[in-house]
Amino acid sequence: MTRLTGTALRLTVLVGENDTWQHRPLYSEIVHRAHAAGLAGASVFRGIEGFGASSLVHTSRLLSLSEDLPVAVVVVDTEERVRAFLPELDALVTDGLVLLDHCEVVRHVPGAPGEEPR
Repeated sequence: MTRLTGTALRLTVLVGENDTWQHRPLYSEIVHRAHAAGLAGASVFRGIEGFGASSLVHTSRLLSLSEDLPVAVVVVDTEERVRAFLPELDALVTDGLVLLDHCEVVRHVPGAPGEEPR
């Protein structure tokens, strides 16, 4: 893996925690496909409250019965690599939001936490 610095593209996919692809969590499928595509990395963030096009508020508060919390899958890589990955999402994301943002990577140290960069 090469180090990623400078101008990059951030892909954010917002879906529901209960969304699935062939009996597997959708967020997990997106992460595994991003890995297989050789992207620099992907992270999944679970929201504690939110609403989307349905206007139904989902929350993690104890008294709420909703469990379909918002989930964000975030990928950062070169613009070329992220845009090449977008067709993968066309088949996966049928209900959600896909965002692209230009960003600048100021530090990228590949490897395990605590591992010295090469």
